[in-house]
Amino acid sequence: MSTPTTDRHAPTAAGGQAAPPPATRRPSRVPTWSVARERLLAGGFMAPAVILVTLFLLAPFVWTTYRSFFSDTRTAPFSWFDNYTLFASDPALSRSIQNTLMWVVGTVVLPFVLGLAIACMTNAGRFSRLVRLCVVLPYALSGSAVAVVWNFMLTTDGAVNQVLTGLGLDSLAQGWLLTWPGNTVVMILANAWQATGVAVILFLVGLQSIPPETLEAGSLDGAGAWQQFRHIVLPQLRPVSIIVIGMSLVNGLKSFDLIWVLTQGGPGRATETLAVSMYNETFLELRPGAGAAIAVVLTLIVLAASWLYLRRQLDVKGV
Repeated sequence: MSTPTTDRHAPTAAGGQAAPPPATRRPSRVPTWSVARERLLAGGFMAPAVILVTLFLLAPFVWTTYRSFFSDTRTAPFSWFDNYTLFASDPALSRSIQNTLMWVVGTVVLPFVLGLAIACMTNAGRFSRLVRLCVVLPYALSGSAVAVVWNFMLTTDGAVNQVLTGLGLDSLAQGWLLTWPGNTVVMILANAWQATGVAVILFLVGLQSIPPETLEAGSLDGAGAWQQFRHIVLPQLRPVSIIVIGMSLVNGLKSFDLIWVLTQGGPGRATETLAVSMYNETFLELRPGAGAAIAVVLTLIVLAASWLYLRRQLDVKGV
């Protein structure tokens, strides 16, 4: 009696030949020395930047923070938070904080609004290049040069008062840099005259990157010019808006050169911002401890404002 045999051979492929067994794949291993070499090369390329940032940013900030806890006497004893209490007791520093807040609002709102409006109006037009050149040109000037130009215009016998007198508007002529808060407002306008140029450039780049098909689709759906601007253009300009507002925010908090050349923080100390107060306390009043405390507070304000703004804007649902 014969028993049936079981065919244990591998199934045959077409043509009657047995298919070869699947080859076992071994995971490829990168040699340890190769990984180490790549990391060393990456560290070597990053080392100069890390060293420069440490030497010129981190080390001075650590030393400034350390110095802010010492008094300004010859022996410089440890004074804890005495230098920081000046913000509550010194009227000049209280006014400096007010001026800094005014500068932040003015240097954020004016360049943003003016830059966006000018960019939209000059995005396409016959004389758009000439207009953009006139607006962008002040950005190429330094803050000191802008201050010299506006000082010529805003002094008591300057160009603005002469024009008003020539037009018969003598009652409007005044000392533009002599009374607060008008002197701070006109300096903010001077800063906006310079800072609007970079906002125009950035917004033009954003406008030219918008696909024209989206605008055409909006017009076919019956959207007017304002509706297209609000629902199509503005959302696609959000990345550029983040950059413009962030730059304006930091520049407004650290404004110095324009204020110093125009008024040197005066009359008295009426137009000082925190950056000007830091310089005044350290180098003119010879109070390095108080100046260091102002520098630390200003740095923390800049970092906190930038972090909060960017954290809110650059989220998962945003850019």
